[in-house]
Amino acid sequence: MTGIELSPPLMLAGLVAVLVLWVAWRLSVRRARKAAQVARGGVRLLSLTGRVLVGAALISGVQWLALTHPSASGWVKLAALMVPAMFASWVFVRALTVVSVEDHIGGRRRR
Repeated sequence: MTGIELSPPLMLAGLVAVLVLWVAWRLSVRRARKAAQVARGGVRLLSLTGRVLVGAALISGVQWLALTHPSASGWVKLAALMVPAMFASWVFVRALTVVSVEDHIGGRRRR
């Protein structure tokens, strides 16, 4: 025996098998990436929810303390109500402000 001799149909079958394995590998990589992206999105949402709840509890606690404390002056009560309201208003306005796509190209403003 001088070497391995393969018939053309056997070579074609081997080539098809390699192609099928390569396609299956690529599809599994795509599925894994998509699953990882979905998992990251869920973690982000949970993290954001936790931060929102902690921030709301902190603001509510300070407001409750300022409004129920008998020696708090009117300015302290006003500040306890107005400062969080200003931050909330800023976030609300930023969320509802519409910026057209033509204003930004590549992250830089067009002049």
